[in-house]
Amino acid sequence: MPEIAISAPTNFALLIIFFLLASLSCTDLSEYDEGQIRSTMHDSLIITTESWDVQMTLMQEGRTRMFIEGSHAINYQAKDRKHTKIDGPVYVQLFDTAGVVETEAWSKRAIYLEDDAEFELYDSVHVRTIDDRHLYSEYLKWSQDTDRISSPYFVTIITPTDSISGRGFDGLTDLSFYNITEPRGRLVVD
Repeated sequence: MPEIAISAPTNFALLIIFFLLASLSCTDLSEYDEGQIRSTMHDSLIITTESWDVQMTLMQEGRTRMFIEGSHAINYQAKDRKHTKIDGPVYVQLFDTAGVVETEAWSKRAIYLEDDAEFELYDSVHVRTIDDRHLYSEYLKWSQDTDRISSPYFVTIITPTDSISGRGFDGLTDLSFYNITEPRGRLVVD
């Protein structure tokens, strides 16, 4: 499971829950009423953490795998789902096993789905690799388990030798190999 570090968290939700529970202990509620209140609070309990000028580092096997910057983030922790919404501009760096940046990405917002170990980038997504390959789309998903990026939507890929567009994309994070389901474009062959 990946580790995430978020800078400058403020956790008002825990403070509010603490005061609610403390105030419950000071009232004369029946056992039934107290049980109902506690049950309702536990069923709908969502812990949130809000941060500004966010810098997140995703660690994998003791090394930095991904670095993300954003202007604002809200982390939601519920019993059945954990995710972090990041507002942009969002900047992402993916590192190879040697710790060198292999891919950079930009977007207007992102979501990290902790249980699925996936990042989703939204709105004006631009990816650039160290080999000067570029991808443009409105949505892109990175899966940590497969170390692949994908999009069911329209994408454009521009390399030093060709460009291609189409709908439905799946490929490696460095864009050295990819598949477009419905391609359209130009290819120059030497």
